[in-house]
Amino acid sequence: MSNNPVIFFDGVCNLCNASVQFILERDKHKYFQFTALQGNYAKAILPELGANANQLNSILLLEGGKIYQKSSAALKIAKKLSGFWPLLYVFITVPKFIRDWVYDIVAKNRYKCWGRQESCWVPTPELKSRFYD
Repeated sequence: MSNNPVIFFDGVCNLCNASVQFILERDKHKYFQFTALQGNYAKAILPELGANANQLNSILLLEGGKIYQKSSAALKIAKKLSGFWPLLYVFITVPKFIRDWVYDIVAKNRYKCWGRQESCWVPTPELKSRFYD
């Protein structure tokens, strides 16, 4: 695997899986790697970084040895995507407690609104190299 930033996501969440597929389509330079929070890599690496893989209510981004959560992770990811998505990074100027409050509302209702799967999404063979187990 590479030293690229890693996105940790809830592998059974339909919204989270759709978000990963959205990122994959717009990550033209293959900047990000991915792993489910339920996976072995997340369970091994996150405790070393002071994060909890069992805290499935947030997307996490590991970049430059630092963990970003919730809205900060989402905005840092958007900044690297193709198209107009990097323009969303302007919202980093909004106080974190406000950004995360909005993020938490969506996260709290994600299973109710978008549903969940019984098992983690499995990437296609072409995408497998971008995913940790």
